[in-house]
Amino acid sequence: MTKRSGNQGPNQPRRRAVAIGQNGHDDVAKILAAGYGEVAERIIESAREHEIFVHDAPALVSLLMQLNLDQKIPPKLYAVIAEILIWSRNFETEKLKKEPIE
Repeated sequence: MTKRSGNQGPNQPRRRAVAIGQNGHDDVAKILAAGYGEVAERIIESAREHEIFVHDAPALVSLLMQLNLDQKIPPKLYAVIAEILIWSRNFETEKLKKEPIE
Protein backbone atom coordinates (compact mmCIF):
# COMPACT_ATOMS: atom_id res chain seq x y z
CA MET A 1 0.00 0.00 0.00
CA THR A 2 1.44 3.27 -0.96
CA LYS A 3 1.07 6.99 -1.00
CA ARG A 4 2.37 8.49 -4.21
CA SER A 5 3.76 11.95 -4.50
CA GLY A 6 5.16 11.95 -8.03
CA ASN A 7 8.09 14.31 -8.49
CA GLN A 8 8.68 15.43 -4.96
CA GLY A 9 9.14 19.12 -4.50
CA PRO A 10 9.92 20.94 -1.26
CA ASN A 11 6.24 21.13 -0.25
CA GLN A 12 5.29 17.57 -1.17
CA PRO A 13 5.34 14.72 1.35
CA ARG A 14 7.81 11.90 0.91
CA ARG A 15 6.50 8.70 -0.59
CA ARG A 16 5.43 6.16 2.03
CA ALA A 17 4.85 2.43 1.72
CA VAL A 18 3.73 -0.35 4.03
CA ALA A 19 3.85 -4.05 3.21
CA ILE A 20 1.40 -6.27 5.05
CA GLY A 21 1.06 -10.02 4.99
CA GLN A 22 1.06 -13.19 7.01
CA ASN A 23 4.11 -15.05 8.24
CA GLY A 24 3.82 -18.79 8.60
CA HIS A 25 0.64 -19.99 10.23
CA ASP A 26 -0.51 -16.67 11.74
CA ASP A 27 -4.15 -15.88 11.11
CA VAL A 28 -3.70 -12.13 11.42
CA ALA A 29 -1.80 -9.97 8.94
CA LYS A 30 1.26 -8.11 10.22
CA ILE A 31 3.43 -5.21 9.16
CA LEU A 32 6.21 -6.84 7.13
CA ALA A 33 7.95 -3.67 5.94
CA ALA A 34 7.43 0.08 6.14
CA GLY A 35 9.37 3.10 5.07
CA TYR A 36 9.68 6.54 3.51
CA GLY A 37 11.43 7.82 0.40
CA GLU A 38 13.94 5.36 -1.07
CA VAL A 39 12.91 2.60 1.33
CA ALA A 40 9.30 3.04 0.21
CA GLU A 41 10.41 2.88 -3.42
CA ARG A 42 12.26 -0.40 -2.74
CA ILE A 43 9.22 -1.89 -0.98
CA ILE A 44 7.01 -1.01 -3.96
CA GLU A 45 9.58 -2.20 -6.50
CA SER A 46 10.00 -5.52 -4.68
CA ALA A 47 6.24 -6.03 -4.53
CA ARG A 48 5.88 -5.40 -8.25
CA GLU A 49 8.83 -7.68 -9.08
CA HIS A 50 7.05 -10.46 -7.18
CA GLU A 51 3.72 -9.56 -8.81
CA ILE A 52 2.23 -8.55 -5.47
CA PHE A 53 -0.71 -6.15 -5.60
CA VAL A 54 0.17 -2.54 -4.72
CA HIS A 55 -2.76 -0.44 -3.47
CA ASP A 56 -2.60 3.35 -3.24
CA ALA A 57 -4.49 4.34 -0.08
CA PRO A 58 -2.94 7.37 1.66
CA ALA A 59 -5.28 7.35 4.68
CA LEU A 60 -4.70 3.64 5.32
CA VAL A 61 -0.94 4.03 4.88
CA SER A 62 -0.99 6.81 7.50
CA LEU A 63 -2.69 4.49 9.98
CA LEU A 64 -0.43 1.54 9.21
CA MET A 65 2.75 3.66 9.48
CA GLN A 66 1.91 4.12 13.17
CA LEU A 67 2.42 0.39 13.78
CA ASN A 68 5.75 -1.34 14.42
CA LEU A 69 7.35 -3.98 12.23
CA ASP A 70 5.90 -7.43 12.92
CA GLN A 71 2.97 -5.86 14.78
CA LYS A 72 -0.41 -7.42 14.03
CA ILE A 73 -3.00 -5.35 12.21
CA PRO A 74 -5.49 -4.02 14.80
CA PRO A 75 -9.04 -5.42 14.67
CA LYS A 76 -10.50 -2.02 13.76
CA LEU A 77 -8.68 -2.27 10.39
CA TYR A 78 -9.67 -5.88 9.58
CA ALA A 79 -12.65 -4.91 7.43
CA VAL A 80 -10.67 -2.40 5.35
CA ILE A 81 -7.77 -4.80 4.81
CA ALA A 82 -10.17 -7.65 3.99
CA GLU A 83 -11.93 -5.54 1.34
CA ILE A 84 -8.62 -4.70 -0.32
CA LEU A 85 -7.45 -8.32 -0.25
CA ILE A 86 -10.76 -9.58 -1.67
CA TRP A 87 -10.65 -6.96 -4.43
CA SER A 88 -7.04 -7.90 -5.20
CA ARG A 89 -7.84 -11.61 -5.35
CA ASN A 90 -10.83 -10.98 -7.64
CA PHE A 91 -8.68 -8.77 -9.87
CA GLU A 92 -6.00 -11.48 -10.13
CA THR A 93 -8.63 -14.14 -10.88
CA GLU A 94 -10.10 -12.04 -13.69
CA LYS A 95 -6.62 -11.34 -15.04
CA LEU A 96 -5.84 -15.07 -15.16
CA LYS A 97 -9.11 -15.78 -16.98
CA LYS A 98 -8.12 -13.34 -19.73
CA GLU A 99 -4.60 -14.76 -20.25
CA PRO A 100 -4.29 -17.15 -23.19
CA ILE A 101 -3.63 -20.79 -22.39
CA GLU A 102 -0.46 -22.10 -24.02
